[in-house]
Amino acid sequence: MYSDGSTFSGRQSLAPAGARQANRAVWVLAILLLITAGVAYRAMAARLRTILDTPIELPVPLRTVPTRIGGWVGQELPVPPTVKVYMETNFADDFVSRRYVHEKQGLWADVYVVYCSSRPAGIVGHRPRVCFPSHGWVWDQTVPSEIVSRSGRTIKCLLHRFHKPSPAYQQVVVLNFYVVNGQITLTERAFSSFLGRRPNISGDPARYVAQVQISSVLEHSAWLAAADFADLILAFLPDQQGNVGAISLPEVHLPGGDTGHPERP
Repeated sequence: MYSDGSTFSGRQSLAPAGARQANRAVWVLAILLLITAGVAYRAMAARLRTILDTPIELPVPLRTVPTRIGGWVGQELPVPPTVKVYMETNFADDFVSRRYVHEKQGLWADVYVVYCSSRPAGIVGHRPRVCFPSHGWVWDQTVPSEIVSRSGRTIKCLLHRFHKPSPAYQQVVVLNFYVVNGQITLTERAFSSFLGRRPNISGDPARYVAQVQISSVLEHSAWLAAADFADLILAFLPDQQGNVGAISLPEVHLPGGDTGHPERP
């Protein structure tokens, strides 16, 4: 008993000590959870970065597109280093850029195909009406049209016309379309949504966006090249079932020296 008449109770001192221990345990647990979550997040972020920084390869690379097609003979078009670095950093897993010349008919056309799979929507904004004016071309017209391939397949496209007024008047015609998971589309709406912008974590090459662009100073040349090249280009891109027709084409030389695998379904 104390002088003021109160009595000593062991319970009054034990209860606060137990509460302090419980609080300490809660704080320790919370800190451990935060540390564990941080480690897990960093591990997941590192894995995602590794996936996104590793290009997803096509079963048949675009560089193996034949340089001789019918009467056309192609040569690589040099891509400025800064443009190439930008493409590879932002969206391009694979691409081909060539000028094909048809000597017999005195025609030429530029063929450009870019394949984006690790970041399917990375190609958003990379379209003729943005890229050509940024290089000094003046936009004149864009109209919907159709390419009729040599096999008779009809492929919807957009026909763009540009010109440069000086120092000497120049004009160019550009045929452009996109392929999204094996389906032809003309606008970015098919892959610019939130779902379309998701990174391809699975690494599935059949989930992709590709842009096909054929251009020339003569409209006749662009149409002729489009008719001759359309089926071949689409054979390199996975169809809606994920099949790649170029695998079994005898004129396509696969990496390692193979020339096709007819046994593949």
